Formats: sequence, structure tokens, C-alpha cells
Amino acid sequence: AEDAEPLWAALTKAGEPYGLLPAGLSARDTLRLEAGMPLYGNELSADLTPFDAGLGRVVRFDKPGDFVGRAALEPLKDVPPARRLVGLIATGRRVPRHGYPVVSGDGAVVGEVTSGAPSQTLGRPIAMAYVDNDLSTGLAVDIRGSHEPVEVVELPFYRRKK
Repeated sequence: AEDAEPLWAALTKAGEPYGLLPAGLSARDTLRLEAGMPLYGNELSADLTPFDAGLGRVVRFDKPGDFVGRAALEPLKDVPPARRLVGLIATGRRVPRHGYPVVSGDGAVVGEVTSGAPSQTLGRPIAMAYVDNDLSTGLAVDIRGSHEPVEVVELPFYRRKK
């Protein structure tokens, strides 16, 4: 523990010529959110399949051999999930956060925010949420009792230019 501060100072000094700047867990979370990358415990869990998260393309049933979960996933490969993972861009300044309800125009809860943060790249609050499969317009996020309108967008929010 006594070496942590001198090590930090040495790494920071060594990185100065390269423009190295400290970045914490919040920066990592915002960047993965902008890239539309799911996080276990938020967008992925034991109760959500790769198909729910829009990751069916990474499950390869055509490859030879077995893999953990194959028997459970194979019957689901052609069944559309009841909910889908979508991107949300807030029209206002309030940030949709993990666990906030997503509501339809009539106020019915139709989903839940899994991750949300202010996006430095886009200059607006963004979030990922699971919503009922047939919904894509007229949604809002219930932020402490106020229904804040959001735009549903395809993920990722940001793609790096090649």
C-alpha cells in the first residue's frame, strides 16, 4: 500500500510525453456504453440469453463440437425474444440510470434501463434498456416520477472511424 502513491506518480510522469491521462471506472463504463457493449450484471445475466442482448451472432451452432449452454440455447435460436436491448438517447438533460422504468405514452411500464450515463462524445445522456420487442417510438424513462422522453436508437451509439 505504501508503494501505491509513488507508483502512480511514476506511471503518470512516464506517460506525460504520450498524452497519458488517468481514467477511472466511470470513464470505462461510459466508453463501453457508447460502444453498446453489454456488461454482465447489467445487460447480461444468467436469466438473459445472448439472443436477448442482440448477441445471437456470436453463438455458433454450425461449428463442430460442444460448448457450455448449447443444449439450453439451441431451442431458442429461432424464437424471437419477448424483449430486446435498445439504445436510448435522452432529449433532455436528465440521465436515465440503471433500474429506472421505461414507459410507453400511456405510462405503462414496458422495460427497464440497464445502464445509463452522460455521453461526453454525443453531448447527451444515453442509456441501454430492455423494452418490449414491438416498441420503438413514444417512449420515456421514469426519472424520479417525471417521464423524460427518449429516442430509441440502434446500438452502438458511437463507432470509431476506421
